Amino acid sequence: MLMHRLMYPMRTYLIVSGKGEETNVMAADWVTILSHDPLMIGVAVSPRRYTHRLITKYNEFVVSVPSLDMLRDVWIAGTKSGPAKLKEMSITLVPSMKIETPSIHEALANIECRVVDNKEYGDHTFFVGEVVGWSHKREAFKDGKPNLKAKFLAHAAWTDFVTFEDKIYKTE
Repeated sequence: MLMHRLMYPMRTYLIVSGKGEETNVMAADWVTILSHDPLMIGVAVSPRRYTHRLITKYNEFVVSVPSLDMLRDVWIAGTKSGPAKLKEMSITLVPSMKIETPSIHEALANIECRVVDNKEYGDHTFFVGEVVGWSHKREAFKDGKPNLKAKFLAHAAWTDFVTFEDKIYKTE
């Protein structure tokens, strides 16, 4: 067993990088919020990945939030390499609001980031992006909270994915 699997289940995201013919989409679990002010997000990407080259080249990326309805696309993005896989996917790339890297129309949300830092940690580079724009499906986020009926996706194990149950447990 790989020790990092003890951290799972983890939310799964799609990382969009590049532009035009170079546009690529990669599935990623290792994504986190780093700061509220300014809002910054970090993503760990292996230097062996095509996405790594594109983020390094263009200094920007989009974190797209997939739903269960996008599971097939998440699987393709996570198991195949290079922009040719986009032809197999059922996503629609649309212009982002603040950066040149496109967003994914079908995603529950798209978070546009400009790279402000990157550092190598072991076998991955941790890219830090300042959030400069975002879009979301209104029905997926109600009253400032995620609507769990939107079927946010989490990665449980290699081929296993889950969504969150539609029940809230309060601490008070």
